[in-house]
Amino acid sequence: MSEAQVADAPTVLVVDDEEDLRDIMRRMLERKGYSTLVAGDPDEAINLCRDHPGEIDVLVTDLNLPGGKSGGELAGAVVGMRPGAGVVFISGLPKDIAVTQGLVGDDALLVKKPFTADVLLEALRTALGNA
Repeated sequence: MSEAQVADAPTVLVVDDEEDLRDIMRRMLERKGYSTLVAGDPDEAINLCRDHPGEIDVLVTDLNLPGGKSGGELAGAVVGMRPGAGVVFISGLPKDIAVTQGLVGDDALLVKKPFTADVLLEALRTALGNA
């Protein structure tokens, strides 16, 4: 990838406590031209958000995270630090249940596990368009 392509590539922060899933998403996104940052828990994600010198365009986070913070709480913290960032949630829960349980708002982008690369990429495009 040329320096111009890297500089123009949207940066995605992927947060999931499952290392294998994090790695799969990172590799898939990088193959599609995205820059990625990865974190295994909310504290690591917040540190990355605070310390990363460039833009973070989209947060992709699991709803259920270790360390006492939900994906929704993490998203609030990230958007507080990076106001232009889009958010895509991933979860094993269907969206209607996540909304009913108060985990996400009705307007949230939620990708249900298991998902395909195409479904995740479409959600990212939507998040980038809304940001």
